[in-house]
Amino acid sequence: MSNMDDRPTRGSGHRRPAQHRRPEPVYEADAAPVKKKNNTRAIILLAAEILIACGLVYVAYTLFFKVDVTKVGKVEMNEEVISQSINEGVATNEQMVGYTNLALFGVDSREEELTKNTRSDSIIIASINNATGDIRLCSVYRDTYLNLSNDTYTKCNAAYAQGGPEQAISMLNMNLDMDIEDFITIGFRGLTDVVDALGGVPIELTDAEIPHLNNYQSTMATELKLKYTPVTNAGLQTLNGLQATAYCRIRYTAGDDFKRAERQRTVLMACLDKAQKMSYSQLEAVANSAFKETYTSLDLSEILELLKNIANYRVVDNSGFPYEEMRATGTMGKAGSCVLPVDLKGNVKWLHQFLFDDAEYEVTADVQKYSDKIQADVDKYITK
Repeated sequence: MSNMDDRPTRGSGHRRPAQHRRPEPVYEADAAPVKKKNNTRAIILLAAEILIACGLVYVAYTLFFKVDVTKVGKVEMNEEVISQSINEGVATNEQMVGYTNLALFGVDSREEELTKNTRSDSIIIASINNATGDIRLCSVYRDTYLNLSNDTYTKCNAAYAQGGPEQAISMLNMNLDMDIEDFITIGFRGLTDVVDALGGVPIELTDAEIPHLNNYQSTMATELKLKYTPVTNAGLQTLNGLQATAYCRIRYTAGDDFKRAERQRTVLMACLDKAQKMSYSQLEAVANSAFKETYTSLDLSEILELLKNIANYRVVDNSGFPYEEMRATGTMGKAGSCVLPVDLKGNVKWLHQFLFDDAEYEVTADVQKYSDKIQADVDKYITK
């Protein structure tokens, strides 16, 4: 898998300085063969290299000419704003240097509202270990009480509504000591089409989920002008696009919104697993279905790199923020009912251990300040 940070700089940029760029990931299968003096061995190696080159040309042809990446909604980010949102010391943190972090947003809106005026129903940090391809997913619960990056404290999904993905990324970076620079946003119609292009995804259903799934299906079918097939049985089911999207929206069972975020991660992982088993020609249809309903800050080369290396990725763990043992719920004045990161500092320390295996992480002064403010607001609004 190629180094995702050694990519073309966009604008004046805020990319990491050369000495802090993430190391080129090396997969065991990519190791260069040891040269031998034997002429026969050299000829065999040369032939192999020619075959590999031909294969790369084929892959490039498949990706460049059969996948219509021009359908992707490209969003130019204000790189100075993003750079300023990364707390001092985070960009050069040794434990984070070997990772690429992306923000994934899911929104329940029409195409023209995918980048503004809509709250993000799904907020997921995808952290990719560049050396291994391992991915950890962490949902940030949409009602989490955080600094929106402008010293306004309320539900964190309001950041996307106020300032689109740029402000939402800034919010994540500031509150969580992250170094996120890029995002991908997809609407629920886009998710529906992707799952259908994948041929459906296997999901384990409970009896309690079925009526809510079908209710959401019915509503969405009317809005999207689609036909729907009710789900009738619990257990392992292959859900089509509309069914899987409806499953992602269920929040009225045990676990409430926390369980809904888990369902969203479950569907995302099922999609990745299904995609990894497909041929390039099959992935073309999936990519084209996704691209036309996707907005991102990634450049063409970065999108192609993600597609090319899909077989190398594997989700090794997933969770949610705030962590279960360090969160509460309560009504925070005008902000309404919120998920409260009891001790934001402690939650951020947990997050860095979860994503980057950094058990010794110490939060920045900025996170400490936000943590103190949230604690003061909790003391003000919540009766102990």
